[in-house]
Amino acid sequence: MHGTIDPAPNINQEAARARAYSIPLEQFNPGDPELFRSDTFWPYFERLRREDPIHYCKDSVFGPYWSVSKYNDIMNVETNHQAFSSAAVFGGITIRDAAVDFRRPSFIAMDQPTHSAQRKTVAPMFTPTHLDQLAATIRERAGQVLDALPRNETFDWVDRVSIELTTQMLATLFDFPWEERRKLTHWSDVATYLPPSPEAELKRQAELVECGDYFAELYKARRNAPPKSDLLSMMAHSEATRDLDSQNFLGNIVLLIVGGNDTTRNSLSGGLFALNEFPAEYQKLRDNPALIDSMVPEIIRWQTPLAHMRRTASQDTELGNKTIRKGDKVVMWYVSGNRDEDVIEDPNRFIIDRARPRQHLSFGFGIHRCVGIRLAELQLKIVWEEIMKRFDNIEVVGEPKRVYSSFVKGYETLPVRIAG
Repeated sequence: MHGTIDPAPNINQEAARARAYSIPLEQFNPGDPELFRSDTFWPYFERLRREDPIHYCKDSVFGPYWSVSKYNDIMNVETNHQAFSSAAVFGGITIRDAAVDFRRPSFIAMDQPTHSAQRKTVAPMFTPTHLDQLAATIRERAGQVLDALPRNETFDWVDRVSIELTTQMLATLFDFPWEERRKLTHWSDVATYLPPSPEAELKRQAELVECGDYFAELYKARRNAPPKSDLLSMMAHSEATRDLDSQNFLGNIVLLIVGGNDTTRNSLSGGLFALNEFPAEYQKLRDNPALIDSMVPEIIRWQTPLAHMRRTASQDTELGNKTIRKGDKVVMWYVSGNRDEDVIEDPNRFIIDRARPRQHLSFGFGIHRCVGIRLAELQLKIVWEEIMKRFDNIEVVGEPKRVYSSFVKGYETLPVRIAG
């Protein structure tokens, strides 16, 4: 692993940096998923922030798109709902356009006023009172999962901890059949998978339809039962969501699955990886576990579990002295804004006692700011409290395998070892 404050250079990173600073800017395609799988996208965004913070890529597998790479410019797009639309009808909220037949609206892929009406349906799940009720469950399950981990042998942290804990939480939020909870992980992965061919896309869509059919049966049962405090029951008994068509229903289900899975899952993995990359910070944590409170938002900033969100220009507009035309795709690179040197001090370092750890873009901003922020932070806080009670050191013993995606910035595997 790397070392202390100044990690030793990695050959792949050196080669990526040389390439990023040698090719013409007009050839930049920062949304290339291979850059994310190889973790070599960093110098491309560094150069964009310095030289062309509002950058136009005219040719990519995703079609042409604008990249917004600096913190304050991203905030401007996030808050200008008149000029930048989230509506599914324009292709969705990711760099990849959803095919016209598969443009499923969800409250994150809607503009006002429909957005707020549907979002309010699930908001009660994330009130302080309800989170207090969930905290004991989170702590109990975290303890059970951590106590079952092997000692003195290499195992996959992603599967044994990150996926298992987030899937258990999702099953609780939906009141989903417990023995089938890994279906939720599978459907989350399917929803964010980048198919390499039209045939693969058809297969992906068929699996999402299966997800919709499965949830429709659960939903029907909730409609015919007294209201409860799970997400499906809230949707079934809310005026704004009880009569959704099948596409809007599936859109919201997929949103809740992905939102409830990817942020926490990849932050649980990314936090452990970061502590191993910066062992001085790990020692700080051992010396003072109370730093978990500030470490959690720093993990979320440093990891940035969703690399971007996309908007579509609904009118001609100006951004950073560039003219954005109506219909243009605008990609807000949270992963770049979270490393903006003009806003965040020493942004490439993982610092668990930052003065302003919540100054990050990982949850978005404005009306589309993630509805589950506090639950994600609560899960991470409790899990790290339970980790520190049990283990002095969890060692990352190999490079992680990263997800092939420029949307989800995540880990497929992370090999670790706990000395016994």
